[in-house]
Amino acid sequence: MIETLIARQTTEVDLMERIPPVFLRYQLSPTQLIEDAIGQQEGQLTSTGALMCDTGRFTGRSPKDRYIVRDKTTNSEVWWGDINQPFDSDRFDGLYEQMVERLQEQKVYVRDAYACADPSYRLNIRVFTTQAWHNLFCYNMFLRPTTEELKGFNPDFTIIHIPEFKADPLTDGTRQENFAIINLTRNIILIGGTGYAGEIKKGIFSVLNFRLPLQEKVLSMHCSANQGKQGDTSLFFGLSGTGKTTLSADPERALIGDDEHGWSDKGIFNFEGGCYAKVIDLTRKKEPQIYDAIRYGAIVENTRFFSETRDVDYTNVSVTQNTRTSYPIHHIDNALEPSTGGIPKNIFFLTCDAFGVLPPIARLSKAQAMYHFVSGYTAKVAGTEDGVVEPQTTFSACFGAPFLPLHPMAYAQLLGEKMEEYNVNIWLVNTGWSGGAYGVGKRIKLEYTRAMISAALNGELNGVGYRKHTIFGVSIPGSCPGVPSKVLSPRTLWKDDDLFYETSNRLAQDFINNFDQYLEYADSEILSGAPRLNLQ
Repeated sequence: MIETLIARQTTEVDLMERIPPVFLRYQLSPTQLIEDAIGQQEGQLTSTGALMCDTGRFTGRSPKDRYIVRDKTTNSEVWWGDINQPFDSDRFDGLYEQMVERLQEQKVYVRDAYACADPSYRLNIRVFTTQAWHNLFCYNMFLRPTTEELKGFNPDFTIIHIPEFKADPLTDGTRQENFAIINLTRNIILIGGTGYAGEIKKGIFSVLNFRLPLQEKVLSMHCSANQGKQGDTSLFFGLSGTGKTTLSADPERALIGDDEHGWSDKGIFNFEGGCYAKVIDLTRKKEPQIYDAIRYGAIVENTRFFSETRDVDYTNVSVTQNTRTSYPIHHIDNALEPSTGGIPKNIFFLTCDAFGVLPPIARLSKAQAMYHFVSGYTAKVAGTEDGVVEPQTTFSACFGAPFLPLHPMAYAQLLGEKMEEYNVNIWLVNTGWSGGAYGVGKRIKLEYTRAMISAALNGELNGVGYRKHTIFGVSIPGSCPGVPSKVLSPRTLWKDDDLFYETSNRLAQDFINNFDQYLEYADSEILSGAPRLNLQ
């Protein structure tokens, strides 16, 4: 079974031979795709030259409609459940044939590309789309082969994306009309009934999250990465709203990538060739690199213009709060190409703790790092979603649970091994509140967070003296250049000690309760990284 699992085999049928040549639009340039998209009323140009498109009914991924085919390849390896839902292989075959028939009747855009900037792990991808702008998205987000590399190109994985194709749940086995189904034996991804482009890139991310840890002992990661002038590499993990993009976009450090990476024995490599960033409330002052990257060749999704202009109003959330932009990584001036870096020296777990009990920065032991990695904690703040009236804990394993086919502990064990082998520093950084929970305390200043990260990167937090957090046990530095000492201690800024410990215990209990689902696979080492309740 393992031999079948790790084989790098090409898709068994070349779809190019099944589609009438008159319908094929192969490897069109961005300019050609933009012209087709405008001519077919798929989008319109903004004042900066970016293409603005709508994704239709779905403005984000639909996790409940994502499936993995359950067969000999996946049966005993995939962590089945609410995230990885099994799909019948015969029904997959039926859907595949229906979609191929649809491709034989209309214009089809074909894109050859690849994932993984390190050629040792390269995954060749062939994408079939029925809309020009989705093909441009693939040009932006995947790595782009040279003309020479396209000669004799053989896909390792094929993606078919037909937004207008809707499944029949009764006969096709889906939950509803839309679907994203990954077949890790036939090496095919089917996406239908949704125009949300993110399903394409996250499908390949899921494939790499399955293949690389098992095949190569490469840790696949949902994180951003950058590199200093001395060649030191850093990683930033964090869920939405924690500052992952903001803090990794540093003009003093070169960008390796903003979302998906692998960690081999040689170092870090980007899976992608572009960036897919949120643009809600975007301004040049807050995010100059992203703002300036939105030019000709870029895509903006589900945004709206200011009245009677072609200027994008990034505050407009009339369609969705998940407004986004896609652009090739070379739109970022200080991006590294190829997108690779050395073994990371510092890793940052970013969390927006709305309860105000976690320190603004703390160093983690190996056990704590593995525990917090599997937990993937942040908090939702009141007012961000309907029904949220007070801070709510949110956990997403490995900071990317929706894309993990394997059990989270498999990724955590790899992290622990690499942390120990390479003596990596792992830091927990709270970009949320201090001095009290949301509504009482204050948001930690961005300038303080940047100063703490800079100090960690520069080695200025070595030898400053550390003390343990009473409940979470993480190590809090006694001082940091550019940051008042009282800011470093979460308890110091609280006016009520009893309330601080009560709130800390409540959050710690949430961690413990969430981790119950992983206990069957957890060893004593990772459990030693858990918080300890203080009931005095």
